[in-house]
Amino acid sequence: MSLETTSVGPPPPPPAPLVTPNATVIVDGVSKSFGALVAVSDVSFGIEPGVTALLGPNGAGKSTLLRVLCGLTPPSTGRVTVAGGDPRADAAARSRIGLVPQQDGIFERDTVHRFVHLAAVLSGVPDPDAAALAALGAVELEPDLARPMGAFSKGMRQRAKIAAALVHQPPVLVLDEPLNGLDPKQRRQMIDLFHRLGEEGRTVLVSSHVLEEVERFGTRVLVMAKGRLAAEGDFRAIRALMNDQPLTYRIGCSDPRTVTAELIGEGLIVGCQFTGPDTVEITTADAAGFRRRLPAICSTASIRLEELTPLDADLESVFRYLVGP
Repeated sequence: MSLETTSVGPPPPPPAPLVTPNATVIVDGVSKSFGALVAVSDVSFGIEPGVTALLGPNGAGKSTLLRVLCGLTPPSTGRVTVAGGDPRADAAARSRIGLVPQQDGIFERDTVHRFVHLAAVLSGVPDPDAAALAALGAVELEPDLARPMGAFSKGMRQRAKIAAALVHQPPVLVLDEPLNGLDPKQRRQMIDLFHRLGEEGRTVLVSSHVLEEVERFGTRVLVMAKGRLAAEGDFRAIRALMNDQPLTYRIGCSDPRTVTAELIGEGLIVGCQFTGPDTVEITTADAAGFRRRLPAICSTASIRLEELTPLDADLESVFRYLVGP
């Protein structure tokens, strides 16, 4: 898939939706307004089975788009097709979607088994008890936990919501910031689960505002900024947009002046600012060369390297580059 970018200035001609014979989700020219506020503007894309990440900072319009996609709110213009139907008008199409909303959406006095069992009953699952047990097993939650869900940690509530979305075995899963509140181990488990579901032939759409999370979801990425689709394609291609731009890093080490002098001598940095006795912020136009040489320079000079933090290789910087001022 090629990388495409659009400006957030004057509206471009409506892009043609990405439609393939295997597309299970089609968003065609969708806009959503709330009075004078345009939350989503002329978005078109198609998604095939597998894991696709929806990337965007808070306020980019991701959650609004997902609500439209699931039929929870109508688009102002455009159309959405999920699993062959309009989820707003077609109950059969809605039944093929499993949704994990960003909000908690739990019954705080229920046990987790009752919560997921109810989701199975409401979805018309033939054996709701067996389905609830299977879904809780998939997210690694004990079904016999006696304490109410209101006493759960944020990570446990998130996994309970994922189990409830999975309980009726939907072919399309829509997950809005599902990793919020999970510890590193739980994040790995859920990312592995999303990949397994994609490999089974499900269409898994996962939203996040964290660039590093998206990198682990897979390579297919939709990037939203200011309500528009700013880029779509392979994650590596989107991330590579940063490689041609100067990047800033903070280095913490026992002798930052010697390190900086060596990097300047090798032509690897174009600017620097000493921010403390043990720290320096440097700007490089050759991030790969800088990262390769820094440990070697420190090792040769017996300098203790304690920190290397990218200060602008983050999601906001990607968006600044993609959409401009």
